Amino acid sequence: MPMLKTLLAGAAGLALTAGLAAAEPALIFDLGGKFDKSFNEAAHMGGERWKAETGGTYKELEMQSEAQREQALRRLAETGANPIVMTGFAFGDVLNQVAPDYPDTKFVIIDMVVEQPNVQSVVFTEEQGSYLAGIMAAMASESGTVGFIGGMDIPLIHKFECGYRQGFMATRPDGKVLVNYTGTTPAAWNDPVKGGELARAQMSQGADVIYAAAGGTGIGVLQTAADEGILSIGVDSNQNHLHPGQVLTSMVKKVDNAVFEAFTAGEAVEPGVRVMDLASEGVSVAVDENNKDLVTDEMQAAVDEATAKIVSGEIQVHDYMTDNTCPVS
Repeated sequence: MPMLKTLLAGAAGLALTAGLAAAEPALIFDLGGKFDKSFNEAAHMGGERWKAETGGTYKELEMQSEAQREQALRRLAETGANPIVMTGFAFGDVLNQVAPDYPDTKFVIIDMVVEQPNVQSVVFTEEQGSYLAGIMAAMASESGTVGFIGGMDIPLIHKFECGYRQGFMATRPDGKVLVNYTGTTPAAWNDPVKGGELARAQMSQGADVIYAAAGGTGIGVLQTAADEGILSIGVDSNQNHLHPGQVLTSMVKKVDNAVFEAFTAGEAVEPGVRVMDLASEGVSVAVDENNKDLVTDEMQAAVDEATAKIVSGEIQVHDYMTDNTCPVS
């Protein structure tokens, strides 16, 4: 088995010996690495913010294969790391097996629910943020046709797609949303070339705004959109700066806040399900100096109105995870 790629703040490798501070937290990145400019990088930013604000240190671990998930969790738990935060739904099954073996260790999993007494599950209402992105795409599109490119074809990413389609169709019922996924294995998250190919295919069908919810693959979508002179929508991290004036917005998930708050709580992390939604600013659409010229006053007003209605419950955005159908086509 290949050696785990491990980074430790202030150390050369992952120590497996006794004597480490029991309260030192740890962060495990999903495949794609901590500098994927998307989901993992958002988690990294949360860890670094905690480090800067507290002066504390934490362990970082990057996997090189699917087979290393269980090994990663057990090795960190055995060093006394607490809490151990992991990014990604794919840790779910393994964590469910490992957590009972370390009852004194708190685990935090992002994007999956694991029902164990020492696990906090952090989930986001991606559909709500994607609804707002759909409104913006509908108002920015000149052709009336937009695209969605997802990474791995799983229910979690269908949450993004369905919310986006719902927001778009509510704004432009005569429009069209093209949908593609890059694969059915974890490799789908890290194939920017395939992302670019799918973006060109959608452009050939008239798409002039494309939303990429595909991790590192999405970087290829954003690059191709910029090269071809159409707009894109980023995801997870604020990706507006990658192509200023070409990224309409980014549907941001505050993964950084989830990590920061877990590290801050330390061993006092509360088990159970934590929902980060639009009302708690767990998701949002980013507007900054890189895209402000693309966001008209009318568009911002529409986003603000929809936000208020979603928070109040007047607009119900479909959650694909609870019902694997989408009410719009």
